[in-house]
Parts: sequence; structure tokens; C-alpha cells
Amino acid sequence: MNSFRHRRISVTSVIGSPALVLLITAAGCSSPDDSGSAAVPSPGSKATQLCRNLDKVLPAKVAGESREDPSPASALTAGWGDPAIILRCGVERPPKMIDPKVAEGRDQDAVAGGVEGVKWLMEKQDDGGYRFTSASRRAYVEVTVPEGVDSSGALIDLAPAIKKAIPEGIADLTVGN
Repeated sequence: MNSFRHRRISVTSVIGSPALVLLITAAGCSSPDDSGSAAVPSPGSKATQLCRNLDKVLPAKVAGESREDPSPASALTAGWGDPAIILRCGVERPPKMIDPKVAEGRDQDAVAGGVEGVKWLMEKQDDGGYRFTSASRRAYVEVTVPEGVDSSGALIDLAPAIKKAIPEGIADLTVGN
């Protein structure tokens, strides 16, 4: 039997109203695990449906790490490990994707390439990690890989799901319709 069931002590009498508000606010902003957070993209309806299809076929493990989705929960985001590899589907096209310096190999922080049949733009981040954005697909998929994590393993693990759910073509750039 739960010994707290019969006690009639008010939480506000123990910690006070302002402290209770602070406690509730902090609890509402925290995550039950250490999977982190990720901004949820706002793609158009076509890209949103493709991203939902992708969420259904994503692997349980990426680069040897188990899936632990970031907050807020969304079919447009996924995560694996700690520090987390974060996938966001339906992101906007990165400016460097159309930068001629990248295509010509003259940008030291961005490189175009491909892994397992998926074309990627790789951008080195200030924190030492990398951001990869899929190219030539009907929705842009962004994968951030923290410093020290095997980025090629992550892309190899994610490629089959992306190929299955996001057809080749031009991305739907309509935001939030």
C-alpha cells in the first residue's frame, strides 16, 4: 500500500506557491532521458508525409547506438545515443547546397558527396561535429553527428531508410502548408 495515499499534507504548505510554480515549470521543460532536444521543422504537406514515412522505417540502432528520440516528440525528428546523433526531416535547403564554392571543392567547411546511394552536403560545425543534409531527394533530411562519433557509420545505417521513404527528386520547399 502506498503510504502517501493517506497523508493530507499540501504540497504548497511544504514548499510554498512560488516554489511550486518554479518546480512545475522546470519539470515541464526537462526530458525524461538525456536524448536532448531538436527543433521540429515545418515543411509543406508533401514533405511532412514523406518524413512520417521515413520515421516508420528508421533503424532502431545507428552507429551502434539505440534510438532515443529528442524532445519535443515528433515524427519529423529522431535521435540515437548520448551525445545524440539527431535526424530532422523536412528542413530547409542549406545555403551552402547551392554555393558554387562547395561544388568546386573550394569551401574548407563544406563538401558534397554520397554514401550508400544517398547524396549529402557535409558541413563542419563550430563544436567539432558535422551536419549532413541529403540532396536530390523530395524532402531534405538533416543529420547532425557530434564530434567523436562515427559519421560514416551513421550515414550508412540511415541510407536504406532514406532511400525507401524519400524518393529522388526536387524537394518540396513549401513551408508549413
